[in-house]
Amino acid sequence: MKRTGFTKLAGLASLAIGAAMLAPAAFAQDAAPALDSGDTAWVLTSTALVLMMTIPGLALFYGGMVRRKNVIATVAQSFAIACVISVVWMVAGYSLAFGANPNEGLNAVIGGLGNAFLGGVTMESTNGLAATIPESVFVMFQMTFAIITPALIAGAYAERIKFSAVLVFTVLWSLLVYAPTAHAVWGGGFLGGAGVLDFAGGTVVHINAGVAGLVCALVLGRRKGYGSENMAPHNLVLTMIGASLLWVGWFGFNAGSAVASNALAGVAMLNTQVATGAAGVTWMLIEWVERKKPGMLGLASGAVAGLVAITPAAGFVNPQGALIVGLAGGAAGYFGAVWLKRLLKYDDSLDAFGVHGLAGIAGALLTGVLADPKVNSLGEGASLLTQIYGVAVTIGFTAIGTFILLMIVKYTIGLRVGDEAEVEGLDMSQHGEALHG
Repeated sequence: MKRTGFTKLAGLASLAIGAAMLAPAAFAQDAAPALDSGDTAWVLTSTALVLMMTIPGLALFYGGMVRRKNVIATVAQSFAIACVISVVWMVAGYSLAFGANPNEGLNAVIGGLGNAFLGGVTMESTNGLAATIPESVFVMFQMTFAIITPALIAGAYAERIKFSAVLVFTVLWSLLVYAPTAHAVWGGGFLGGAGVLDFAGGTVVHINAGVAGLVCALVLGRRKGYGSENMAPHNLVLTMIGASLLWVGWFGFNAGSAVASNALAGVAMLNTQVATGAAGVTWMLIEWVERKKPGMLGLASGAVAGLVAITPAAGFVNPQGALIVGLAGGAAGYFGAVWLKRLLKYDDSLDAFGVHGLAGIAGALLTGVLADPKVNSLGEGASLLTQIYGVAVTIGFTAIGTFILLMIVKYTIGLRVGDEAEVEGLDMSQHGEALHG
């Protein structure tokens, strides 16, 4: 009996010890994910790649396409936007895009100012969208998206806008158009809540920038001599180098949006390469048939159209879907940059709307058709109608918001340079500098 009682007592003690040993593991399942050094390293790398997309990537891509007298002004726009938005994002942009608004109704549309000047962003804090990396890294990664989006718009108003107007418009547009769109899709707002899928910025970046670019082109009007003077690119080698930097940097843009070093990042990277190659081939073949010769500008533009189109879909489709997205993106970009612009006779200088707007729309819509739940479980709820809703809302909000901001700038400091300054070139008239040799 004593032995039996001792055995029971020992058994109870063993169970108690075992439960005590298991308890921390059980509690750990409910605890917040720990910071992951691999995820952090990948997003740090991706952040540098995305920043490279604007400076020097986009600066060279656009700089090579303008006339020689406007090269410095064009690259200065990209560089200045990178500087200005770095400050704007720190002061209020991040908080408005990814912060919570204390008013639940307003939170569907815009974040609050609780993180203004990055208040609350500490060495220990994380963002719920990226729980395995420090919040400071998430802030910086998203900053690079906020930088490139208004920089893309510059392709539409190139060669005729005042530098002061670029700066004022960029600040206003970033806070009042970009931040609300980012919040609505990614920051807990109504578009994301409705099931709109955008892995890396099809609506937030490309449709947003493309539509804003079209409005800028229409409000500013055509360049002097448009349609009658030679406005051919001055250096397509710069454009090719810029496009190449964009292509490489885009791996940070798309694969980095997994905000983890995992299989989803891998498939996003693979999809990006497949779609980009497919779009470049598509544009080249269409141009070869229509113009009888394939051009370097067409190859570069086609590749960028593919990068744009796959952006919303990169983490939702399989490689077979990426191929379809790339083919469609190349065709959509060509249609916008060549046929539509020729038909409607608007002057989207460097095809911000033609490439980013239309290829972005094609990619966003195809995400609703081709999303594969085996790649991303969120693809289970993919819907073409939902994607159409997201695209339509983005177009409407961006078009109206951009127009209002342009009117504010126009009737305060002015938008467009004078005729003499435009003929002289923006390099000298706006910056007092010129290319020599």
